[in-house]
Amino acid sequence: MTPAIPLRDQLQAALGSTYVLETELAAGMSRIFMATDPRLGRRIVVKTVSPDLIGSIDAARFQLEIELAARLQHPHIVPLLEAGNIAGLPYYTMPFVEGQNLRERFKEGELSI
Repeated sequence: MTPAIPLRDQLQAALGSTYVLETELAAGMSRIFMATDPRLGRRIVVKTVSPDLIGSIDAARFQLEIELAARLQHPHIVPLLEAGNIAGLPYYTMPFVEGQNLRERFKEGELSI
């Protein structure tokens, strides 16, 4: 039996030189990687659904997330840059924003209006 190729390696091989994956930021229902866009010299994140959830309702939910994120336009919302499907794995990219994630921020208390 051949060992499974890690998702990070599969994703990097499929992305080629378009983006260079650096570290995994989060893993759960989806997997989020920090990456560099060498053409434009910027840091981004690449988000994909966990491979073990492909074929389930979660893959359809992730596709809906991509479509909704693409339609959101507001100065305080990080925009979707690109979306696609690599070897059966849907993914999308967004700019990397330095700082806390929303879950960490809410632990400090409510946000003011």
